[in-house]
Amino acid sequence: MRHALAAQLLGAALAAGLILLFVPSLIVQPLATAAIQGLFAALASHLLRGPVWWLPIHLAFMPLAVLARGMGLPSWIWLAGFAMLLLTFWRTDRSRVPLYLTNALTSGALAELLPDAPIAVIDLGCGDGSLLRRLARARPDCRFVGFEHAPLTWAWAWLSCHRLPNIEIRLGDFWAHPLSNYSLVYAFLSPVPMQRLWNKAKPEMKADALLVSNSFAVPDIQPERIVEVADGRHSRLYCYRPADTYRPGPAGPGHKRGDCLAISAIEGAVDAQ
Repeated sequence: MRHALAAQLLGAALAAGLILLFVPSLIVQPLATAAIQGLFAALASHLLRGPVWWLPIHLAFMPLAVLARGMGLPSWIWLAGFAMLLLTFWRTDRSRVPLYLTNALTSGALAELLPDAPIAVIDLGCGDGSLLRRLARARPDCRFVGFEHAPLTWAWAWLSCHRLPNIEIRLGDFWAHPLSNYSLVYAFLSPVPMQRLWNKAKPEMKADALLVSNSFAVPDIQPERIVEVADGRHSRLYCYRPADTYRPGPAGPGHKRGDCLAISAIEGAVDAQ
């Protein structure tokens, strides 16, 4: 949140300086002034190494505020809107994890990673519960647990999932919840907490348990496998066995799935001998 506020203030200062020095006539055009402020705020956020997903927010925040002010809405609307946003996204300024939802194609790819035997699966930050609903219907023999820290999003997930007996939706912080009882741990977070997640998963997860991260790799850890999803986002599922030891190596978008599979095959052959 401090980075976002700093970017907005820097954007305002730069926009004011530019307009006063070169085009003072724009002062009487609030929307144009707000658009320039948004551009500078997004630039400041980029220079401050803010999250990429904040850029469109910085671009649109001040112009939308100017447009909304011109609508003459009552003051309670703003308070209600703020409350809704807070209850939906909660403290993303602390967690550095926005609300990402897993699409149907990625859900199907994840379902294919489930073994034939019944297992327990946990979704770290389940959002609206759509992923868990798809998996629970596809695999009624498995048990699914979802954690969500945003109250309104949790309520949405709980209401939509409570009729499915093999789903449990919990409100709270998954960092305090042990991972030892799960054979598959799924995360769709952001690049920021991935090292912390690895540090938690490695001592807690069972020897054969699978950690699957949607889109965000663990820094300097070689995944066992990378699953390419043919969706519009070109999603990737990074698959790890935290209890095992893998050679450090690049796990970013430039790493090919074939290389990962080849490494796994070689290691399996050596173990067999």
